[in-house]
Amino acid sequence: MLVNAANLAALRVGFKKHFQNGLGQASSDWTSVATEVPSMTKEQKYGWLGKLPNVREWIGSRAIQNLSQHDYSIAEKPWELTIGVDRDDIETDNLGIYAPLFSEMGASTGAKKDLLVFGDTLRKGFDLNCYDGQPFFDTDHPVLDESGNEVSVANTDGGAGEPWFLIDDTRALKPIILQRRKDFEFVNMDNLTDTNVFMNKEFIYGADARFNTGFGFWQMAWGSKQPLNAANYQKARAALSGMKGDHGRPLGIRPSLLIVGPSNESAALKLLNNEMGAGGETNEWKGTAKLLVTPWLA
Repeated sequence: MLVNAANLAALRVGFKKHFQNGLGQASSDWTSVATEVPSMTKEQKYGWLGKLPNVREWIGSRAIQNLSQHDYSIAEKPWELTIGVDRDDIETDNLGIYAPLFSEMGASTGAKKDLLVFGDTLRKGFDLNCYDGQPFFDTDHPVLDESGNEVSVANTDGGAGEPWFLIDDTRALKPIILQRRKDFEFVNMDNLTDTNVFMNKEFIYGADARFNTGFGFWQMAWGSKQPLNAANYQKARAALSGMKGDHGRPLGIRPSLLIVGPSNESAALKLLNNEMGAGGETNEWKGTAKLLVTPWLA
């Protein structure tokens, strides 16, 4: 193939099409767990995470609910993936490998949010802190009881096995925040006068984005490394359903989505689908939550 502006433009269109195809085939399971928040700055503060607003009976003047302020922020991260196409491959029409390569490039960028939400945030929630200064999954989250005294509340029961999670995915703000400044965009340096072409006879194509994740309300999620069985599932449901905010206010949390990795898939399917329990008793937990099995927890 003759290397000229017209042929390079045609190649660029083809490469971008394969990229977009791969991008479109990527899963978006992260939307079940994370709320996307647009951002215009490198670092965005989430001080308002201290309190969920509550409707009260209107007696006298309005009570303005100033949200508790916490020093919690999420800094954006830049991401990139770049592929070089050798000029010799174009001149000799050796381009067959590039179609699946650019498709895989799209799939890889499309999967980044899933990896970030499940593998790098939710799974690490036993160690990474949230807005109250405690690990997101912790036994000592500070909450004020009915008398205004600080008490410790748990959203985990510990353990040492493969983690599983039960969350309320029905609320506007989900347990994870995905802060997005810029989605992946296909870019190129493929002009004949570009330095990379002149110096290295290489045409460069890539994709870049700017986003990051952090934690929302810990009260909406239960994380466990205990065996996934009826007893531990019951404990998780009871803890989430009974969650209260400051001063004893029920939060109305609905445990609606069970999230597991491949190693817990079998146990989760039995728990949520089987008519009978392991001992022949009626399985009262059948259909009590949706199931999400993600490879990013492997």
